Amino acid sequence: MAKMEVKTSLLDNMIGVGDMVLLEPLNEETVINNLKKRFDHNEIYTYIGSVVISVNPYRSLPIYSPEKVEDYRNRNFYELSPHIFALSDEAYRSLRDQDKDQCILITGESGAGKTEASKLVMSYVAAVCGKGAEVNQVKEQLLQSNPVLEAFGNAKTVRNDNSSRFGKYMDIEFDFKGDPLGGVISNYLLEKSRVVKQPRGERNFHVFYQLLSGASEELLNKLKLERDFSRYNYLSLDSAKVNGVDDAANFRTVRNAMQIVGFMDHEVESVLEVVAAVLKLGNIEFKPESRVNGLDESKIKDKNELKEICELTGIDQSVLERAFSFRTVEAKQEKVSTTLNVAQAYYARDALAKNLYSRLFSWLVNRINESIKAQTKVRKKVMGVLDIYGFEIFEDNSFEQFIINYCNEKLQQIFIELTLKEEQEEYIREDIEWTHIEYFNNAIICDLIENNTNGILAMLDEECLRPGTVTDETFLEKLNQVCATHQHFESRMSKCSRFLNDTSLPHSCFRIQHYAGKVLYQVEGFVDKNNDLLYRDLSQAMWKAGHALIKSLFPEGNPAKINLKRPPTAGSQFKASVATLMKNLQTKNPNYIRCIKPNDKKAAHIFNEGLVCHQVRYLGLLENVRVRRAGYAFRQAYEPCLERYKMLCKQTWPHWKGPARAGVEVLFNELEIPVEEYSFGRSKIFIRNPRTLFKLEDLRKQRLEDLATLIQKIYRGWKCRTHFLLMRKSQIVIAAWYRRYAQQKRYQQIKSSTLVIQSYIRGWKARKILRELKHQKRCEEAATTIAAYWHGTQVRREYRKFFRANAGKKIYEFTLQRIVQNYFLEMKNKVPSLSPIDKNWPSRPYLFLDSAHKELKRIFHLWRCKKYRDQFTDQQKLIYEEKLEASELFKDKKALYPSSVGQPFQGPYLEINKNPKYKKLKDAIEEKIIIAEVVNKINRANGKSTSRIFLLTNNNLLLADQKSGQIKSEVPLVDVTKVSMSSQNDGFFAVHLKEGSEAASKGDFLFSSDHLIEMATKLYRTTLSQTKQKLNIEISDEFLVQFRQDKVCVKFIQGNQKNGSVPTCKRKNNRLLEVAVP
Repeated sequence: MAKMEVKTSLLDNMIGVGDMVLLEPLNEETVINNLKKRFDHNEIYTYIGSVVISVNPYRSLPIYSPEKVEDYRNRNFYELSPHIFALSDEAYRSLRDQDKDQCILITGESGAGKTEASKLVMSYVAAVCGKGAEVNQVKEQLLQSNPVLEAFGNAKTVRNDNSSRFGKYMDIEFDFKGDPLGGVISNYLLEKSRVVKQPRGERNFHVFYQLLSGASEELLNKLKLERDFSRYNYLSLDSAKVNGVDDAANFRTVRNAMQIVGFMDHEVESVLEVVAAVLKLGNIEFKPESRVNGLDESKIKDKNELKEICELTGIDQSVLERAFSFRTVEAKQEKVSTTLNVAQAYYARDALAKNLYSRLFSWLVNRINESIKAQTKVRKKVMGVLDIYGFEIFEDNSFEQFIINYCNEKLQQIFIELTLKEEQEEYIREDIEWTHIEYFNNAIICDLIENNTNGILAMLDEECLRPGTVTDETFLEKLNQVCATHQHFESRMSKCSRFLNDTSLPHSCFRIQHYAGKVLYQVEGFVDKNNDLLYRDLSQAMWKAGHALIKSLFPEGNPAKINLKRPPTAGSQFKASVATLMKNLQTKNPNYIRCIKPNDKKAAHIFNEGLVCHQVRYLGLLENVRVRRAGYAFRQAYEPCLERYKMLCKQTWPHWKGPARAGVEVLFNELEIPVEEYSFGRSKIFIRNPRTLFKLEDLRKQRLEDLATLIQKIYRGWKCRTHFLLMRKSQIVIAAWYRRYAQQKRYQQIKSSTLVIQSYIRGWKARKILRELKHQKRCEEAATTIAAYWHGTQVRREYRKFFRANAGKKIYEFTLQRIVQNYFLEMKNKVPSLSPIDKNWPSRPYLFLDSAHKELKRIFHLWRCKKYRDQFTDQQKLIYEEKLEASELFKDKKALYPSSVGQPFQGPYLEINKNPKYKKLKDAIEEKIIIAEVVNKINRANGKSTSRIFLLTNNNLLLADQKSGQIKSEVPLVDVTKVSMSSQNDGFFAVHLKEGSEAASKGDFLFSSDHLIEMATKLYRTTLSQTKQKLNIEISDEFLVQFRQDKVCVKFIQGNQKNGSVPTCKRKNNRLLEVAVP
């Protein structure tokens, strides 16, 4: 079953008043108290009709999740509690379904959360519009344009860590289905003076700190930058680091966003080079230098910074250096070049830095527009989002604050006009009588600023363009002359005598009474900032740059396109931009978000009533509420109104079957509400006083409590009846089951009794038959027994003589058979283990079994030896065969033999194949090597020993040099006749050769080895295998050997060795060789 959708209303579970049009009584104190009460309960959004008031919470709240997006999707504006998503959904649905272009105006002072509000609007629209690869790409590009513009256009101020220092208006374009196609961004008045100077406690634009913190060392070296902020004069050090802000991570985010938006790698690199050049411009310093004519000329102190800037931008160093020292003025056909003093040089440097950064920012906006603009030319629907600076009142207010506040005056003017227009259109549409609403029209203030004849901006332009000496003081004098009688202009130097003694108004200032309050402006800097003058020499130097981006930023520097006409002033440019913006906004359906900053500490849970009161005044919220409720405070469509209040009338409850309007008329007549308190429109009911609505809400609340009681009563009755019916039904079921159980039990008892009776009867019959059968069987057995005895008697009588003759022999054979049988059965349980070395064997029980006992022992031993041998691998069998051969040859003959039993025969002890030293020796031997061992060869002449490699193959015995591996002797096995050795514990042995053979030319060989037993055994087996003849092994402590033509006796004697236990050999004479054995 699908989950039932429960709709709520703005009026349900209200904290304070969700829509301040319903606030009663209405005054400034109740408005602020209502905002504070909702703020304390994390309700940061409040309505004034269709206007959303947003109070910055300075912390994350769980009210922007995807679930919340779905809650507000396709809902009526007043259906749920106030939220920015409700306004976003209303604007999006009006654009999609009613084909009305929309604009969302977000206003408020710095730090009130305007930028975050614009992000939330864009994220909501992105979440609810269509899906698809192309649509998602467009949405992603639109969203990712924010981080790029924030990095280059936002900065940390005393009021906001991410303050927008430019105005942004984005038109998001949609197709007929409501899917985004692209967008266009417009920027207004970037605060470029921040590039060269920041107030105390504030930072330059984010991108400078992000670049120095997040760029790699390689990139910094390429841009000729260092990571230390203190190395750059344009960066303030007192607030370089901001708590909770990771500039390095933000830099990576910005680069990723630029890639998503569509910036090419070389474009990103060019942008960062321009940013680096701006940073390094601030490090150029000047010094005065006197000329011949007595005038001061500026010179650059350290040209290293200038050189690096020129390398980054591709500008000739001499050209840029001259542009900082001279200024060329052109008038008709004449050119005049004048030198710049130090102050003018610093002004030129800062002007270049500001213009370079400002133009780079404009290029970024245009480049983003190229990427996000709609690619199709079909008719598009537009939703505009305006995120622009709020009204600013600082201790020192200058030209920037004047321009910003002028823009806010225009926005307030259009807000009042469009709100009244919307209210009037709704009354006409609903056929409600229209009552004129009195309100303050700030058009007089706008006229004071923008009037083309005597407006402040016009006079500022006139002052900047007129010949002669122009200063801020002359501009103030002109204002005092022209605007002295204006009721919203105040100056101490004006003709108006009421301000002559006003000490709060300095002589070098003027004050304007804006709709939001009075603002005091310092006139200093107005003329220079309005002129926004960049010397032509610097423009031309920038145009000559080898850097493509910088060259494109200064088209006026092209000598072929020299325009002697003075460029428009900053004020006139901004005035034209604001006029275009206002014209654009008037063509769209407006939606308003008013942002409020609760405190100056940027801290959560703090609500400064004085600060909020100030914002409520200059945002005109109280006046907005009065305008909204000047006619009717509340209006609602007939269907939801009837649905909400139908329980107050018996005729409309629970269902009204007629038109909704008729039901509302019946409802209001039944409640006896005065006719003057409401009016019926075409589709809505209009309620004049909030008290009437609250009365309806109170009646509804009381009625809901009564209905709840009635529902509880009916429910309890139904529950009791249902319980009773269930119990009665259960009792019937239980009784039926019990009766069934009782009958089944009675039947089982009868059945059991019957079976018992039957079993007893059957038992009695069976026992009777058994007795009869037993009697019959005993009679038969008796007859058989008698017959058997009789026959036995007859047989015994017949065979008695034969039985007595052979009884002894049969008894003997039987007894002997039993003894042998018991012997074998006992031997089965006494058999020893299967180990061949186990000597245990049970003793024989009888002497006559001695030979059988021994034979059985022998057979068992042979059998277990065979079982043991069957477990051997071929390799193990070979080893045991060699060991057996060694045992037969040397056991009890050679004293060295017992120590060799436990040592395995390895054969090739030298790994000739793996050792590169013996590669030559390995290549010379083609046969399989059986033994490879180092032995001591005994010198025939003096008995001294020499190390040799002893090699035994299938056919030959070889001796090789240990160091070089060269073969010294090769003896075929057929030429070996005998091997002689002593019986003692030594390793000496002699190899006798066949007389007359080639190998025997020098005589027999005498060796000493640690593996004598193994070598003699393998030599014996190999010779036997090849020659089919047994090799003679002579074991004697005295034997003869042939040395050339002489026969020498080798004699083994016992003696004390100098070398410990090593035997020594010594030649006594020509016939005797003694071997001393320990």
